Amino acid sequence: MAITAVVWDVDDTLFDYTTADREGMRGHLAAEGLLDRYGTAERALKRWREVTHQQWARFSAGGLTFEEQRRDRVRAFLEREMDDAEADAWFRRYLVHYETAWALFPDVLPVLDALAASHRHAVLSNSTIHVQDRKLRALGVHDRFESILCAVELGVSKPEAAAFLAACEALALPPHEVAYVGDHPEIDGRGAADAGLLSVWIDRSGGTATVELPSGHHRIATLAELPALLGADTRFGAQSTFG
Repeated sequence: MAITAVVWDVDDTLFDYTTADREGMRGHLAAEGLLDRYGTAERALKRWREVTHQQWARFSAGGLTFEEQRRDRVRAFLEREMDDAEADAWFRRYLVHYETAWALFPDVLPVLDALAASHRHAVLSNSTIHVQDRKLRALGVHDRFESILCAVELGVSKPEAAAFLAACEALALPPHEVAYVGDHPEIDGRGAADAGLLSVWIDRSGGTATVELPSGHHRIATLAELPALLGADTRFGAQSTFG
């Protein structure tokens, strides 16, 4: 059965989150006078990424609300007690710097243009609709997607099959007619494959080449490879034999 729709992850798939987070935090720490506290900017950024992963894991497991994980990221990073208002204010100041660095990856608009006539498009993210809706509007691609689904509002997150199936239901399509494109080999790649979708892992860095791919899971290094994988006859290349 042909693939007729693509569901997309957002952060580090369409949106260059890693760069925006790094540059945003660097600017924020400089403005707050905190760079010297960590010795180097690289150490500070490494610590910020560590606490982000830790608190996001707690949030994904249902141990925190979205707002609580943000506050606890700040508290863990600064290693001090803060009330909610103080933590929220600190995070809002960081967001100013972070949002100035927002950008799509350069291969995003070309592939969305190439697939516009041949495939339907939606978003499934483990974030919240408030964040991702605003982000996609700011990046100028919000109207490219028929639906935008996020874990906070769905009540279920990737890699649970129910999250991927909710995206298929929003498109009124069976899973075998839908491809999912994401940057994480387990949360996105294996989760989508286990739910019955065509799983496409965008591995931009090539840094996890030893990951064993499950059946129905494809790895690409750039989104320019996606149209051929989907069998789309576009300017990126001739129609593939994938069925």
